[in-house]
Amino acid sequence: MNTTTPTSVAFNSGTTQIYYHADFDLLRAIAPPDRSIIITDDNLKKLYTKELEEWKTITIPCGEQAKTMDTIEDIVWWLIDMEAGRDTLIVGFGGGVATDLAGFAAGIYKRGLRFGFMPASILGMTDAAIGGKNGVNFGSYKNMAGILRQPEFLLYHFEVLQTLPEKEWINGFAEIIKHACIKDADLFGLLEQHTLKDFKHNKDLLRQVVARNVEIKTAIVQQDEAEKNERKLLNFGHTFGHAAENSYHLPHGHAVAIGMVMACKISEKMLDFKETGKVQQLLEQYQLPVSLHYDPDTIMSMILADKKRFRDGVDYILLKNTGHAVVQRIAVDELNNFLRETQ
Repeated sequence: MNTTTPTSVAFNSGTTQIYYHADFDLLRAIAPPDRSIIITDDNLKKLYTKELEEWKTITIPCGEQAKTMDTIEDIVWWLIDMEAGRDTLIVGFGGGVATDLAGFAAGIYKRGLRFGFMPASILGMTDAAIGGKNGVNFGSYKNMAGILRQPEFLLYHFEVLQTLPEKEWINGFAEIIKHACIKDADLFGLLEQHTLKDFKHNKDLLRQVVARNVEIKTAIVQQDEAEKNERKLLNFGHTFGHAAENSYHLPHGHAVAIGMVMACKISEKMLDFKETGKVQQLLEQYQLPVSLHYDPDTIMSMILADKKRFRDGVDYILLKNTGHAVVQRIAVDELNNFLRETQ
């Protein structure tokens, strides 16, 4: 069993222990099978049947379409059938969908159970599992219902990425590039020097970049857990991205990549940002899309229903330079014009 000392990160609502050298033996020690239930998806259940055989397991469908209140209701019924008590520990094992559902279900079942995550995708490891947001979608509207509650632990078992499809590696690197754009010019430079293939075949390099992304996001959340100011920066690329993701059924990372380019173009007009080409080139280097033929009315209607919308405008995340993002409130009419001009 790997007993590497974890990194402890304290938030206002709780402390998360982060293990960067985890495995299933460590999971067994932290989440004893007789007192824990694992929530995972169909694919991972099949791939890791032997490793998970000691635990009671709730299996959810794969994909974003499973992130609904109906699935939460199913999970709660399964927990009742399994006689889960107040002392039961819930473990979310999977990508962002599995961890979101596990955290949300754990937070509401019997008014709250302990929970932690073993993220099994690049997107999960660098973004979705971190920070305490656990939510579900309502129809085409992203993360409309949820809770803010920190996981007790994050277990990074990099070996599980060997079974991750290529498209999910690409999808996950959108969030890594996002973090570089908003907070870390040095990370941006590191990404420019490498390719996806380098990270897939160099575990030390991958562990380094994942840990740096965890540091960036946890530091932001520590400053602003409730998303009043600083945490809004993590929405870079997501305002347009979420609207495009659900309107055109795009993978999350693809939608965010397109959203980042859109945000860069708005930054050109509002903040005299001069590095759109640089950001676009890096996204293309990691095989991410940078454009979309969209209907402005469709996108705008989704943005107006977004959580970032206020009565008189939308809090949009723009770049002054790569590595330096700001929150800029844009009037609804002005944003509508931007979308039509840029389409």
